Amino acid sequence: MSLPKPHATQGYRIGEAAAASGVSAANIRYYEKQGLIAPPGRGDNSYRFYSDADVHALRFVRLCRAMDMSLDEVRTLLGLDLRSKADCDAACVALDAHLGHVRERLDELRTLEKDLLALRNSCDGSDAQCHIIESLHERADAQALQGDERGTSATRHV
Repeated sequence: MSLPKPHATQGYRIGEAAAASGVSAANIRYYEKQGLIAPPGRGDNSYRFYSDADVHALRFVRLCRAMDMSLDEVRTLLGLDLRSKADCDAACVALDAHLGHVRERLDELRTLEKDLLALRNSCDGSDAQCHIIESLHERADAQALQGDERGTSATRHV
């Protein structure tokens, strides 16, 4: 598969930048609004035109997002200079913080797995009613009561 070529000296139109970077046009516009990439230049026809550097930045964002990094984490990494020792240290700090978030998420997922296994093991299908569904209904009611007591609604488990 060949990548789209930029238009003469103007660069890539948004669809071409999307194809070249693997980032949808809607996400490109969103990343612009979030300040992850600079607003592109515009042609005489008001089309957005992206440079090779913009397409590279979009690929960088896509890679970081695939590693489950937040937009703030991506923004931090995009702002660093790969030739600067101080920025290398800042990148290590950013990745260490992200690793902490990933480890927290893994702990939450392990807890969720245990909870789901216990729920699944509560019913073998031999009783007149399904204990899984019964338990889920009970939990839903218990969360509603807890939410009423705290003045908040139930939150997502993970």
